[in-house]
Amino acid sequence: MSILRNAVLLSVLMSLVASPQSPAPNDAAGVAADKAYTSQNWTDAETQYSALTQQSPTNARFWYRLGVSARHNKDFDAALKAMEKAKRLGAANGLPAFIADYEIANTYAAMGDTDRALASLKASADGGYSQPARLTGDVEWNSLRQNPRFIELSKQVQHNAAPCEDPTFRAFDFWVGDWEVASSATGVHQGSSHVAKEMGGCVIWENWTSAGGPYFGKSYNTWNVNLKRWEQYWVDNAAGVIFFHGGIKDGIMDYWTDDVPQSAGGTLLRHLQFFNLGPDKVRQFSQGSNDGGKTWHVEYDLVYTRQPSQPSPTTH
Repeated sequence: MSILRNAVLLSVLMSLVASPQSPAPNDAAGVAADKAYTSQNWTDAETQYSALTQQSPTNARFWYRLGVSARHNKDFDAALKAMEKAKRLGAANGLPAFIADYEIANTYAAMGDTDRALASLKASADGGYSQPARLTGDVEWNSLRQNPRFIELSKQVQHNAAPCEDPTFRAFDFWVGDWEVASSATGVHQGSSHVAKEMGGCVIWENWTSAGGPYFGKSYNTWNVNLKRWEQYWVDNAAGVIFFHGGIKDGIMDYWTDDVPQSAGGTLLRHLQFFNLGPDKVRQFSQGSNDGGKTWHVEYDLVYTRQPSQPSPTTH
């Protein structure tokens, strides 16, 4: 599942399930049912949503809340029937199947049916369920906390919620920090850079400012899960744009461009490398080629020296 799709589905989950929705105007029965549900008066909620499902049999939300209420009342058969109905209706009514699958799994867990509970939990996790706090907090799972299958599925749900916590996304963390930057050859100060992890660890965001001039730029670095490679998109205030792709090789971030047409004619191929020189130093080395990689010239060779941390900038 893509990160974007995961975020969209989480938004759906929160809007349709976790927070109350306003019934239609003057719908006293809906208002009363929602009040009972949000106050966890499960007996009244089950009674009232049962009546609402008879009045509106295609309303997936009513069936969902009936299932949750019935489970809390240990009315497990009614809970399963209601949640299966919510699942069947959900595709056309804004309720993703993985949400219903989780509640079905939870119900089977409350019944002590381990195999069905874990099978439904797997269907939910495979579909993109992304609320690890439910797995941690729902008492129905207490008897399965040490079950190896439950542990693995919990990790999958955690991954759905925070995919960029995976080790692959941390391979370039050695560049994160605040840096003063100098020429490797002369030691002359060239500028400073603030490099931070952003967007839940999915992006390494560089903010470069040159010494003694108005030039600055930013790059966005991330692991592309579909293409299985690292990518950097650089932009600056001189209308410069560069796109790199590559990966970690022998501990070195190894970035390349394609042959890019130049305004003066010809093309330019770039090879950009980041060397981890220890906890407080990084070397950034860029080479260019105008003949498709047959010969190379050094564009710059810089050493980054770590400085005390600074807050992330917003804009220049």
